[in-house]
Amino acid sequence: MGIMIAANSTDGSGSRFDALLVLSFGGPEQPADVRPFLENVTRGRGVPPERLDAVAEHYLHFGGVSPINALNRDIISRVESELASAGMDLPVYFGNRNWHPMVEDTVARMGADGVRSALVFPTSAWGGYSGCRQYHEDVARARTAAGDGAPHLLKLRQYYDHPLLIGAFADAVREAAAQLPAGRRAGARLVFTAHSVPVSADVNAGPPTEGGHLYSRQVAEAARLTARAAGFDDFDLVWQSRSGPPQVPWLEPDICDHLDALAGRGVGAVIVCPVGFVSDHLEVVWDLDTEARDRAAELGIDFVRAATPGTDRRFAELVVALVAEQLAGAPAERLGSEPLLGSTLDGRSCAVDCCRAVVRPSGRPAHTH
Repeated sequence: MGIMIAANSTDGSGSRFDALLVLSFGGPEQPADVRPFLENVTRGRGVPPERLDAVAEHYLHFGGVSPINALNRDIISRVESELASAGMDLPVYFGNRNWHPMVEDTVARMGADGVRSALVFPTSAWGGYSGCRQYHEDVARARTAAGDGAPHLLKLRQYYDHPLLIGAFADAVREAAAQLPAGRRAGARLVFTAHSVPVSADVNAGPPTEGGHLYSRQVAEAARLTARAAGFDDFDLVWQSRSGPPQVPWLEPDICDHLDALAGRGVGAVIVCPVGFVSDHLEVVWDLDTEARDRAAELGIDFVRAATPGTDRRFAELVVALVAEQLAGAPAERLGSEPLLGSTLDGRSCAVDCCRAVVRPSGRPAHTH
């Protein structure tokens, strides 16, 4: 990367940054973890036990193991190597919202290790409640739990349009297209997916002064940038993984409904890019690689799915680039034009009423990362 910066900038509290915390959603790593994990995710939301049982079956289909923790550990290992190559002496810690290692435990350990001020990288590129504000809440809750010895924590900014992220997605789209039969490639439809959220949550995503809909606007911009970089003039943006009662409107159309529509138009092949996801966690491998792929097969549509960027070398470079950007006080490196927020100290909100009037979905948890 060619970046050589000492980790000696401050966070506004007069403290030196001396660690990096990778903050994520978490997931079960054995069958016995599945139900307690889901209870953590849905606590206080009044989700009926039978709904948890249904979602548990998705995890048990894969042996009761979500890929997300292992994927995050792999990212962390590569980030550590990139930090060392860049001359940044920052130990990397790992904490989750919903399963071990829990962020509260991690932040307490950071304090015990003598960390006084750390940067926080969230495994979500987006604005909105699930994509951003909830990570601020995680930071605030963990610091409260750690007490007086808690380090100051500065969350890094949203990165939905970073050139390294868009480049990784674009290459993945091209590689997926190459997997189609030669005779089907020219007519293949490029379809981007991201996690659906309640329409009311998207309306309130971002500060009121920015007009709302920050989540869907950023996703649409990332899709546009990726399609252009991959050499596609046209594409579709659809949604996946909705949950909750049917009377609550969510972002649409759903990927499987869209496949039905494409089949009706005579489309014979699709390239699906999960632009809203950093890694191949459960909602990618179940909702796309299982349900959507099966639906495409029923419809006679050739289906290929682009890889997520978490395993791409550029993703670790992206993390380190965001760290370096913060330490050097450099302008954000970006390709898009939608608002870019998300960086606050110790869990504070980005702006007054940012992501206000949150609607918490009942049912399967949202992974907007």
